[in-house]
Amino acid sequence: MKTKYFRDKELVELVRKDDSIAFKYLHEKYSGKMFLYAFSVIKNKEVCEDIIQNIFVNIWSKRKEVKVADIKSYLFRAVKYQIFNYFRDRKIPMEDITRLNIVDMSIDASKKMEYHELEEVILTSVNKLPKRCKYIFELSRFEHKSNKEISIELKISIQAVKNQISKALAFVRKDLKNDEHLFYFICFSSNLDRFI
Repeated sequence: MKTKYFRDKELVELVRKDDSIAFKYLHEKYSGKMFLYAFSVIKNKEVCEDIIQNIFVNIWSKRKEVKVADIKSYLFRAVKYQIFNYFRDRKIPMEDITRLNIVDMSIDASKKMEYHELEEVILTSVNKLPKRCKYIFELSRFEHKSNKEISIELKISIQAVKNQISKALAFVRKDLKNDEHLFYFICFSSNLDRFI
């Protein structure tokens, strides 16, 4: 069976039916990009390898339960979640994280937020964006499309895409600061597009 000719949705269905070849192909297709993205943030080869391995082990062990419409988004969302946990669990000094230029924070130290709570806060803020800006931001951050893919889909320049994403990020940062929420917002404007 030539699994490389299957679409992701079909591969996921095959994995749910215990097809180890389809699972291996999914791993080969995405693990490298996932590792590069994680490494661009964490800068630790062993930690990043563990993160990617754990994600795929979890997918295989729960393959009967997994119902995913977009496996690429699901996988990169899983990487984001693991990165969030990595920073949270190690109580990395805020100034060190800020220096990495991949995590922006406006902090209320008395508050603790879990990842899913943080996402809800971010989505509330994103929903306040102008319609077109919101759509472009969602394509970039939630559907993990590259600037080039978005520009082709919307028939606009890559620079126009970048401008809208920058505008959205600036608005969300300001909005969350005003609400005094703990904000571990992993910014993908300079990182994620290189790996998808």
